[in-house]
This record gives sequence, structure tokens and C-alpha cells, in this order.
Amino acid sequence: ILFNNPYGDTGMTSKLKTDVLETVSGSGTIALTNQLSGMTSASVPSGSVIQVVNGSTAQEVTSSSNTPADTGLTATITPTSASNYILVDVKHTGLSKYGGSSADTYFNLSLLRGASVIAVIEARAGYTNNSQYLFMGGSGITFKDSPSSTSAVTYKTQFNRGNGNGNVRVGDVNSVATITLMEIKG
Repeated sequence: ILFNNPYGDTGMTSKLKTDVLETVSGSGTIALTNQLSGMTSASVPSGSVIQVVNGSTAQEVTSSSNTPADTGLTATITPTSASNYILVDVKHTGLSKYGGSSADTYFNLSLLRGASVIAVIEARAGYTNNSQYLFMGGSGITFKDSPSSTSAVTYKTQFNRGNGNGNVRVGDVNSVATITLMEIKG
């Protein structure tokens, strides 16, 4: 065991070197070689990040329909335990509405797990009571989801025009949208 001199140079740090630790009862030893190599997702504490998956898109998608359409932003993660949850972080850019003659056109944006809507990101966004162009910029959400599964889970976003006529768009001028999925130990 090597220690620095407590009365000498205080700029040095203490260092402990050993190959083996003995248990408190003296009935065995604890080997220290490569201890981190034995770490698994099951052995980390609750709240730890197990894995991270990212997805992005930089495509302009336009719709003139009230029926939800995919934005092109998607990512898939396979949880290591059904008791863990997924923290989903979405950032969308280039949201806009334009055209048409109706004053009540607006923009909807949702987060889906598979084919099911699990969160509404925007509802009635861009409602201005006129039919002029409206560039809304960006929007997003951070959402805690519990898929209770160890099978691959796909998250994506969809958008649609609400009411009236005209168009809605995501990714105006091919701006970047991102999705980050973090598996968190439950």
C-alpha cells in the first residue's frame, strides 16, 4: 500500500494499490481485476441509462389532408427488460401552414408507438383565423413511455391539417428533425 506523505507536498493525491481485498469476516477475498467488465444492465441502479438510439430526417413533407401522415422521423429500440421505460425526445423543425381559402386551417403533430398515438405534440398549432402563410418554426416533446416489452419498439411522428383547406408542412427547406430514445432502468 502506497500513500502520499500527509505532511509533505499537498499537491499529490493518495493512491492505494492492491491486488486483493479480504472480506470483513476474513472468510474470502474479493478480486478487483476487470470488475467493470462484469457489469450488466441488470446490475446498474434504477434511473440509469441502459442504451440510446437516435434517428433524424431532413426532408420536406407536405400534406393537404386531415388524415395523419408520417413525417419521416422514426427510430426503433429493443428494451433489455419489460420493467424499464423509454424516454422519447422529439425535436421537429420547419412547421408551417399555407394556402387555401379557409381561415380555420391549423396543424396537428403526434408521437406514436407503433400505430398508436401516445402523445399529442401540437394540436391546433398555427391557428390564426386567416389563410396566410404561417411559419411556426419548431416544436418538440420529451415523453416517458412504458412499452412493457423486450421486443423491438418503433416510435415515429405523424402530422395532418386540421379543418379547412390548404397545406401543412414539416421540415420546411429540408430542416433537420431528431428523435432520441433512451432506455432507462426501472
